[in-house]
Amino acid sequence: MKASDVKTMSDDQLSDELIKLKKEQFNLRFQKAIGQIENTARIRQIRRTIARIKTAQGERAKTGATG
Repeated sequence: MKASDVKTMSDDQLSDELIKLKKEQFNLRFQKAIGQIENTARIRQIRRTIARIKTAQGERAKTGATG
């Protein structure tokens, strides 16, 4: 997911997407520990997308609080 996609999403959509990604990240960690993970690059993609979502939420909170 690109940053432009994240910026166009509503607050509720961002929260839902964040929960979904956290669950997927949790499952991938278990797969990695067991040795069943197929796409190791997906861990990195999820981690970065989570960071993008949290950044967007922080920016919205900051502008909402001061603006």
